Amino acid sequence: MDSSEIRDKWDARHAEAEGLGSQARVLADNLHLLPTAGKALDLACGRGANAILLAEAGLEVDAWDQSSVAIQRLSQAAEEAKLGINCSVRDVVSQPPAADSYDVIVVAHFLDRSLSGPISQALKTGGLLYYQTFTRARVSEAGPSNPAMRLADNELLHMFSALHPRIYREELLLGDTSQGWRDLAMLVAQKQLISQ
Repeated sequence: MDSSEIRDKWDARHAEAEGLGSQARVLADNLHLLPTAGKALDLACGRGANAILLAEAGLEVDAWDQSSVAIQRLSQAAEEAKLGINCSVRDVVSQPPAADSYDVIVVAHFLDRSLSGPISQALKTGGLLYYQTFTRARVSEAGPSNPAMRLADNELLHMFSALHPRIYREELLLGDTSQGWRDLAMLVAQKQLISQ
């Protein structure tokens, strides 16, 4: 599939979907780790539930997605909520964030391994990455069917080995698979240790 076909597919999905989507659990469960001020990026934001959450937490937020439909819906929701979110239609793979530009970056349900270096570099010193996406070990049909679009065991840790993990969760198929954190890996990682 070329980039225009991918964009058309996501435009159609976002046009049919209701609301802003779900907030990523990695962010919602770990809001207490956010800085009290700073600049945040919701990369491949979709309809923007995470961008809204970041803006409500008092951060200056950029939200990027290749889908113009998703960005239009987020822009309208942000305006209605009186939240100043900078929404942009942007191919995040060909135009990754600049180095040392964000205090927080959130990535949810998006995987392009070539972006791990640019994402790590885009964090300011002490900045936090919140990342959540699908794993190959799964108990449901949620997420992409193509295994190449899903993480291998511990892959998220390896992709962001330049950062310091603060929270990592990936339960695979251990124990009672009807409970817990399944089908996904989550990581909160920090650029450079903050002195004690």
